[in-house]
Amino acid sequence: MALQMGVTIYLGSLLGEWLDVKFNNTNQLYYKIATLLAVFLAMYVVIRQVLNITNKND
Repeated sequence: MALQMGVTIYLGSLLGEWLDVKFNNTNQLYYKIATLLAVFLAMYVVIRQVLNITNKND
């Protein structure tokens, strides 16, 4: 789970970096937004996985 979370956040930051370069954005707005969204997405996925694991044990 930790590796999956790290990869998701890393890919989100790469996407934001690419968008900043593509649209010539100097304040790294796309980088910040994409990284933050990737963090929330990674947390959501991990929470869902944990809930699925705990529900299977009941």
